[in-house]
Amino acid sequence: MRDLLSSPFVQPVGEKLRTDLESMKASELIHLYAPANLEGLLAIGQLEAACLDAGIKYSRRFYLPKHHRPRDELLEIPSPSTGVNVVIASEEETWQVGDLSDVDGVQFVPLATSVQMGNQHRIHHGSLDCVIQCAAVAALLAPNGRRVRKLRPYLSLGLWLRGALDTTLDPIHSAVLLHLKEEGSVRIVPLPEVSQPRQGMIPHLPERRLLKLQNAWPKMNVDERKQALSELILPCLTDSSLSTPRLEELVWKRMLIGQEPIDLASQADALRQEWPEEADASRIHAAQRLDHWLRTGSLMLGDEATV
Repeated sequence: MRDLLSSPFVQPVGEKLRTDLESMKASELIHLYAPANLEGLLAIGQLEAACLDAGIKYSRRFYLPKHHRPRDELLEIPSPSTGVNVVIASEEETWQVGDLSDVDGVQFVPLATSVQMGNQHRIHHGSLDCVIQCAAVAALLAPNGRRVRKLRPYLSLGLWLRGALDTTLDPIHSAVLLHLKEEGSVRIVPLPEVSQPRQGMIPHLPERRLLKLQNAWPKMNVDERKQALSELILPCLTDSSLSTPRLEELVWKRMLIGQEPIDLASQADALRQEWPEEADASRIHAAQRLDHWLRTGSLMLGDEATV
């Protein structure tokens, strides 16, 4: 794994994350808190994997997400009698790191960051979500951790779940994919190279034509592939429910772990669709799914192999 804290898109908030790391390393007990939703699970899982790998004592609790709480109700986390609270507040708006107020313990919120991209090295601004921040800290808590390595490819899904891609190209998401690809955590492939993409993610996509294209794909050259894929998605361009940046990601930049048949975007979509609506059920579901993820390194259950 390459050091995330040294990556250009993490460096603007690196000092804050190093301070968080030292607070966690100095504590005799870490109390982990996260919202009972998919983004909360993805973030807390990175830290819990590191605690398990490094032999750090911890407790875990999922709290109710915002849509299950009264609109004016503030999140209240009890102060621990011993140890330090680590609160993942992934539903917060994006903060400037310099505007963060002092809190007891450690708190992760989406943070503003920037990255240089393109031949002209223009600076692009974006948000660093809690999953990436937790993954960066986890990799330093347990650099050679078996569980940390297994969960590493999923750190890109936090940004995938957020709304930036619904309006414009997300430069931080692009930088994260490049980072994961270069370190070998994921493969970035076009849609026809995914054995079992989840149906329904791209409105008006002709599924039968996709199957035919998947069969013909290995024998096609680069130009033929570009032409065929462009023709495949032409009917999808008339639907405004899916933004052009997200469509491009779904067509050209599917994230695969090794030779697994189901890409990460398909897994995230399936898990989000199945998430329980009832408050208590959502917390139980989050805990059970996290236990499975930590045990197996896979978000998907065995009977979900076909999505």
